[in-house]
Amino acid sequence: MHARSALFDLYGDHLRARGGEAPVAALVALLTPLGISPPAVRTAVSRMVKQNWLTATVLHGQRGYALTRKGRQRLDETAARIYRTRDPRWEGTLDLVMFRPPTERSRRARLGDALRFHGYGPLSPGTWISPWHSTELEDVFVEAEVSFDRFTSRHHGDTLALTRRAWDLDALARRYREFVATMEPVVNLVGTGTGDELAYTVRCELVHAFRVFLFSDPQLPGALCPPEWAGSTAAAFFDAQAARLRPAADRFVDRCLNLR
Repeated sequence: MHARSALFDLYGDHLRARGGEAPVAALVALLTPLGISPPAVRTAVSRMVKQNWLTATVLHGQRGYALTRKGRQRLDETAARIYRTRDPRWEGTLDLVMFRPPTERSRRARLGDALRFHGYGPLSPGTWISPWHSTELEDVFVEAEVSFDRFTSRHHGDTLALTRRAWDLDALARRYREFVATMEPVVNLVGTGTGDELAYTVRCELVHAFRVFLFSDPQLPGALCPPEWAGSTAAAFFDAQAARLRPAADRFVDRCLNLR
């Protein structure tokens, strides 16, 4: 687990609900159980400040870092997708985006990664669709310095076949089954007699492994999902285990933040 990814997980899963800020010492203490060294934490924090995800602050006389508006917005959207709290009703329309892809390969790849993160899939290099309307899409294209056209469209044809052109759901289903098979023995390490730190560490690993799917799963509405969708099975597993591990993980976080 990279330090930057772990910090995003930490702020999103624990610190956002606690004001979105923490002293540097607490960040180090909270990432040490994940095998991340203090220098790596400080380097990742510095990069996140430069990227406008975090901003420096002073907390009770200690140097710390708080989420920026950009950081709060990103983590709120991420949490809504991880825990599926947004309105699941689908209006039967598609958000269609058309643009001229950047000629530079690295810029093109970054734009594609950002679009996938927000739930869009490609029909062609310059035409992407999503069943949902992302409020951050304009920011994505402004940052990429690419102009675009956007349409709310209704597909008059086989929409199931259309979505399978944009997303490889068979491959995604295999990855979801692998996620459950890999994480099941890990979460089973935590029982009634294990400590809070282990529960926190395992929950971090669980959230991190599940968050990766945000870059490939558009969370299609039920009408567009295959029958007995592996993503639903994996989500139910994640929900149950994340809830089971939450109380002990919260106790460990609060101790590191000196709240208790």
